[in-house]
Amino acid sequence: MAKSVPARDFTVGWICVLPIELAAAVEMMDEEFADLPSQPADSNLYSFGRIGVHNVVAACLPAGQMGANQAATVASQMKASFPSLRFGLLVGTGGGVPDLDNDVDIRLGDVVISQPLGQYGGVIQYDFGKTGTGGRIAHTGSLNAPPTILLNALAKLRANDLLGKTKALTHLSKLSNLPRFRSPGPENDTLYGASSLHIGRATCAKCHSEDEVYRDTRATTDPVLFFGNIASGSQVMRDGQTRDKYSRELGGVLCFEMEAAGMMNNLPCIVIRGICNYADAHKNKRWQPYAAATAAAYAKELLRIIPPLVSSDPGSSEDCE
Repeated sequence: MAKSVPARDFTVGWICVLPIELAAAVEMMDEEFADLPSQPADSNLYSFGRIGVHNVVAACLPAGQMGANQAATVASQMKASFPSLRFGLLVGTGGGVPDLDNDVDIRLGDVVISQPLGQYGGVIQYDFGKTGTGGRIAHTGSLNAPPTILLNALAKLRANDLLGKTKALTHLSKLSNLPRFRSPGPENDTLYGASSLHIGRATCAKCHSEDEVYRDTRATTDPVLFFGNIASGSQVMRDGQTRDKYSRELGGVLCFEMEAAGMMNNLPCIVIRGICNYADAHKNKRWQPYAAATAAAYAKELLRIIPPLVSSDPGSSEDCE
């Protein structure tokens, strides 16, 4: 029987948007804990477990609902029910922004992690502000940067990744053994020009092959890490030209998604997105499970880097790890 851990002993909040992302999160747990009774004002349903020295509480947005407002509600209720949370992780999938002219060769299954760059704190609410000449949006607000402990962990993660010292692939193999989470393979990763139109429905079998963008074959099929700004908005991005327009105006972004803007000012957090499409007309869900798996694997690796808080409470679970 799974042991029960009191709410005060959970220090990491892990938030997902889709059930497939929550499934990946739960599979990353080193140990699963028993469910806890719900608080009267909290409509979230949680999964509980341990990753390394950290007790983690995970939640998914309500089925069929997404976006910044829903993410903000889930984060606020989680923070109220678990007062010892140090920080949060928003982990899941997103649409990548390849920019081969600037050597940003993002591919499906790669992982993007929010990190402050330029004037932005790692997440940009790109469709919020004042509309000016030519329809360009002047951004009038700002979102919080991740807490320093997460930024320090990112620096160490990058160093470990450069040295080949992470265990992310080991974490990923736990999910890759499940057929649903296996990589579709590089032969099923096609990048089309930004203006290319999708023809057909679920697949790109009828799309124009002359629109395909040539990219050198990678020496490895392992996911590659990218760090920088993530664009968060209120609508699904599925147009290559619009994607590139916003990216240019924002000084270059790596990924588009819809929830991070609701998280950053509600729960100190970092955003980790596995790339499942290119935010263009050819967007589909084929790579979604594998991208959820790669994001979860690197979220776990990030947590492995962060030490527990030293507590004066002799009953603290983290002191007992």
